[in-house]
Amino acid sequence: MKRGFYTIMSAQFFSSLADQALLVGAIELLKSAQAPAWQIPALGPMFALFYVVLAPFVGAFADAVPKGKVMFYSNLIKVVGCLMMLFGAHPLLSYAIVGLGAAAYSPAKYGILTELLPPSQLVKANGWIEGLTIASIILGIVLGGQLVGPHLSAHLLAIDIPYIDTGIDTPPQAAIASIVSLYIVAAAFNLYIPRTEAPLQPLAHGPRALMRDFAACNSRLWTDKLGQISLATTTLFWGASGNLRIILFPWAAAALAYDTTAASNLGGVVALGTALGAVAASFLVRLDRATRVIPLGIVMGVMLIGMIAVRDVRLAAPYLMLMGLACGYLVVPMNALLQHRGASLMGAGRSIAVQNFNEQACILGLGALYTGMTRVGLSTYAAIAIFGIVVAGTMWWIRGWHRRNLVEHREEVEHLLDLARTDHLPQDR
Repeated sequence: MKRGFYTIMSAQFFSSLADQALLVGAIELLKSAQAPAWQIPALGPMFALFYVVLAPFVGAFADAVPKGKVMFYSNLIKVVGCLMMLFGAHPLLSYAIVGLGAAAYSPAKYGILTELLPPSQLVKANGWIEGLTIASIILGIVLGGQLVGPHLSAHLLAIDIPYIDTGIDTPPQAAIASIVSLYIVAAAFNLYIPRTEAPLQPLAHGPRALMRDFAACNSRLWTDKLGQISLATTTLFWGASGNLRIILFPWAAAALAYDTTAASNLGGVVALGTALGAVAASFLVRLDRATRVIPLGIVMGVMLIGMIAVRDVRLAAPYLMLMGLACGYLVVPMNALLQHRGASLMGAGRSIAVQNFNEQACILGLGALYTGMTRVGLSTYAAIAIFGIVVAGTMWWIRGWHRRNLVEHREEVEHLLDLARTDHLPQDR
């Protein structure tokens, strides 16, 4: 791997670490304010909002500006959202602003991989990026839980700045103030990301032109016989896992009587399993064989349903670890295949923006479904069961879709898989 790859990983680690810790801080902030129960699962859709709204623009921007600069500016936006939450703005609005920064960050973060590395290294690179990201999720969720917990928060609140009234008086506020420093560290790493030799692509003129360009890119990826399957799979995966991080908190409260700090540890268990699965896939699955992991998506949905039967602390951790393993082994090969096809068809930044649009729209849709079920009074168990049925059923349909492609378009699919074996990115656009 090139040296710049490790700088990207470092920047991603601290940025993701802060995102996850802030999520826990926002949950505790809502709980301490006795906000309606539906607002906690609404955090996921609010974070995803700008991924969907700005998708036509952020991908083109990431292709028109050096990606290290894009990542730096994006982290500054996250700092603004974090400070808004600290100084009294509603957590849902503030977390949406952090999501705005993340929406701009993602096309540059993943897009630069296809500029630095050949296709033969994309699965391995994704394994490291996803593994490190998930490691940051583990640490971030656990760190957030500890920051709002009684022991660490007491030490943070005891810190006094002479002659300055910071207005930081509660554990969630102290936690959020600490998280700002993590975003600053991530921004510092962004400044050292190297400029690649990939040519910059000029922005289309005006919002309408950008939206037409994005729509064309979205259509191109959905009509590609491998792109459509990898996009459908990763879209559903991130839609489910993006909401699972938040669903774990009410589930842990109902099934195990856990508070926010204890529930955050279970989130770390899922993330640890996902990291192990991601690293294993990076070594065991070749890019041209990525579609063989699709059945694990069905397993993920079934295991979501199975959560309603888990009521014992001793069973919860290994069960969630296994679920994470299946998730990690599924997402890394499919994500790498999607990046390969997307970069071939339209350019790295635009491809990632299309991916983010679809994945975050799925987070919005599934999050709205779960939030709606909670708001109308369904129990946590009933809502999780319906959520899991939707995931498993949709993934079953995606597997059938791929099988039909193999029967009806075998020559085209095999040609695209052959391209995935090469070390030079074909220019199909």
